[in-house]
Amino acid sequence: MSTATEQRTFDSLDPATGAVVGTHPIHDAASVRAAVEAAGEAARWWARLGFAGRKRRLLDFKAVLTRNLDRVATKIHQETGKPMGDATLETAITIVHLDWAARHARGVLGPRRVSPGLVGINMAATLEYLPLGVVGVIGPWNYPLLTPMGSIGYALAAGNAVVFKPSELTPGVAVLLAELFAESVPEHKVLQVVTGFGETGAALAADPGIGKIAFTGSTATAKRVMASCAANLTPIVAECGGKDALIVDTGADLAAAADAALWGAMSNAGQTCVGVERVYVVEGVYDAFMRELTERAAALRTGEDYGPITMPSQTDVIRRHVDDALARGAKAVVGGAASVRPPYVDPVVLADVPEESSAVREETFGPTITVTRVATAQEALEKTNAVAYGLGGTIFSGDARRAMELARAMLSGMTAINSVISFVGVPALPFGGVGDSGFGRIHGADGLREFTRAKSITRQRFPLPGMNLTSFTRTPAELQRLVKMVTILHGRRKS
Repeated sequence: MSTATEQRTFDSLDPATGAVVGTHPIHDAASVRAAVEAAGEAARWWARLGFAGRKRRLLDFKAVLTRNLDRVATKIHQETGKPMGDATLETAITIVHLDWAARHARGVLGPRRVSPGLVGINMAATLEYLPLGVVGVIGPWNYPLLTPMGSIGYALAAGNAVVFKPSELTPGVAVLLAELFAESVPEHKVLQVVTGFGETGAALAADPGIGKIAFTGSTATAKRVMASCAANLTPIVAECGGKDALIVDTGADLAAAADAALWGAMSNAGQTCVGVERVYVVEGVYDAFMRELTERAAALRTGEDYGPITMPSQTDVIRRHVDDALARGAKAVVGGAASVRPPYVDPVVLADVPEESSAVREETFGPTITVTRVATAQEALEKTNAVAYGLGGTIFSGDARRAMELARAMLSGMTAINSVISFVGVPALPFGGVGDSGFGRIHGADGLREFTRAKSITRQRFPLPGMNLTSFTRTPAELQRLVKMVTILHGRRKS
C-alpha cells in the first residue's frame, strides 16, 4: 500500500506462485463519480454515431483484440493461473461474441413497424430500443474477459458507454482491454475501468449516473449490489452461481458423456459458473459410465490440464464440501480429502453422496464432482431441479425426443444436449439463470435488449370517422361501435 499522501494501490498476483503481476489504483467514490460523469458525455457522442458508426468501431476493436490475442491470453493466464490454452479459448470466444453483437445490433434494436390492429387501424406504430446511457459492469475473476464482455460488448453495441469494475484478482485483464479499445475509439472515454475492492463496486452500483448494472458473482454479493442499486431504482442484470447437473440417460454415448462430465467439472479447476458439479446416471449404464469417468479423472495432471484455485479462500469451501460428503457416507472413487493442497486441488470424484450434503446443495467451485445412481431419467430430473440454483445443465441421451423433453423440463436458463457448456459458444443464444442463479440475460438478441429501453411511438395517419374515442366529445354511439367491433372480433369462443 502506498503512503497516505498518494493514491492507494493494490497488487494483483499470480495465484500459482504469489508473484506480483501488476499494481493498480484503488478508486474511491469520487474517482468512480468522475468516471461516470465522463462516461455520460461519451455515451451521448457514442449514441450519435448510430448503428453503422458503432459497428465500424466495434469491428475495428475486434480486429485489434484479435491481433493482440496472445497478449490478452497471457494476461489472463498470469492473473488466473489457468493454462494458456484455456486463456486462448476464452479470448477467441470473446471475439466471436463481439463480432455478433456489432453485426446484429441494428437488426435487433433498430426501428421497426408493428401492426396497430383493427382498433388502431388509423395509426402507424413503431418500436425501437434506445440506449440507457452509462452501463456499469462488475465482473468476476474466473473468466475475466469472456464473462464481462458478454455485457460490455453488447452494451456498447446497443449504444451505451461502459464503466467496468473488474475483480480485484484480475484487474490487469480489464486495464489491457480498455487500452486496446481506446486504439479504436480514442475520442471519448466510451469504455473505462475502475479498479479496487468491494467499496469501488458499491460506489459504481450506487452512482446516480448509472443506467443499469450488469453483475456477475455470488448470490450473496448480488443481493448487496441490488441493495446499493435500490437507492436510485437502478435496474440490474445478475448472473450468479450455479450447481449445474449432467444427466446420463440410457442409450447415451458413455465415453462422450464421461469426457464431457470431466471437462465440465475440472476445466478451469472447476471454477466455472456453468460447470458440471453433479451427475445423475440411470441405473443400467451407471457402472460403465463410472469406469469411463474414473479412468479419465485419474489421468488428469493438476497444474498442467488445469491451474490453481484463483481465490485462496475457495479452497476452504472445497475442503468443507468434500469432508461433509465423506462424513455422510459418500465414497471418494478418485481423490479425497487430501486432494485439497493449496493453491491446487487434485480431481475429486465422489459417489453415493446424500442429496442433503453441501457438496450437492451448495456451489463448490472446484475440481470436484458428485455422481449419483438413479432409477430413471425422470428421477434424475427431479433431483436436478431440487436445488435453489438454475443456471445451466446437460443431457446425454441416445433418444433425441426424450433429450429435448428433459432439456425443456430442466430448471435452468440453458441446457446442452450431448455436449457440455456449448451454449456459451453460440452468440445468438441468451445466457442467464433462474432462482439463486440470478435474472436477466446477456448474449444474443435478449442480451442486446437488456441494455436498452423500449421506445413505442404511435402516429395518427388519419382521423377515424365516427370513432373519436379519446375525447370528451365522444358520443355513446361511438362507444357502442367500439363494443360491437370488439364483440365481433373477440366474443366468439375458439376451440
